[in-house]
Amino acid sequence: MKAVFFDFVGTLITKEGENVTHQNIVREVLRKAGREDLDYVMLWEEYETESSAMFKELAGKPYVKIRDVDINAMQKVAERYGFPVPDDFWEISIAMHERYGQLFPDAVETIKALKDLGLHVGIITDSDNDYIEAHLKALGIYDLFDSITTSEDAGFYKPHEMPFRLALERAGVEAGEALYVGDNPAKDCVGAKNVGMMSVLLDPNGAKRELWGNCDFVVSKLSEVVEIVKGLMKK
Repeated sequence: MKAVFFDFVGTLITKEGENVTHQNIVREVLRKAGREDLDYVMLWEEYETESSAMFKELAGKPYVKIRDVDINAMQKVAERYGFPVPDDFWEISIAMHERYGQLFPDAVETIKALKDLGLHVGIITDSDNDYIEAHLKALGIYDLFDSITTSEDAGFYKPHEMPFRLALERAGVEAGEALYVGDNPAKDCVGAKNVGMMSVLLDPNGAKRELWGNCDFVVSKLSEVVEIVKGLMKK
């Protein structure tokens, strides 16, 4: 075992924090549009529905800018209620991610423990480069990673093999020497296994039990990954 890679949203940062972030994006959009009379939580739910549907369609396909997807999703909601999406929507989005992003409580100690084992520690994420860099720096963990590979870099979204193969190439390791940790069985576990990497599913509440078979290991918290890696290093 020479390398461990992580997904980002839902793996290193919590979905709860992401929800708060997106709610505040919608609130700021409504404030700038002068439509604070609208229920921002209701509009956030509609925005999430639009955005999720678009990203589901993009799984495994060639990369398009996430900023364009997010703007398109917001525009669909805005059109229903008759207000404009501000020109600086993406800047608002990044600023809110920087302000409200929330790491899992054991994320930093897990990353540091893996680095102490002499492993390459990287990120493989469906992301625009400006978003992930700004977010990681705001969280104070940008410099902890040896490599960061995005769908923008690879030209495809997970579970396509290119993000995983590019990350392995950058780390200088073979697929069989690497482990991938994510929270999406279909995109993360399947994508990693298709190139020969081992996979770990982070499923804190056991909500994805029916899909556990896609993954080599299942953990309820990130710190458990360290013990899995130690066990694999002994083999």
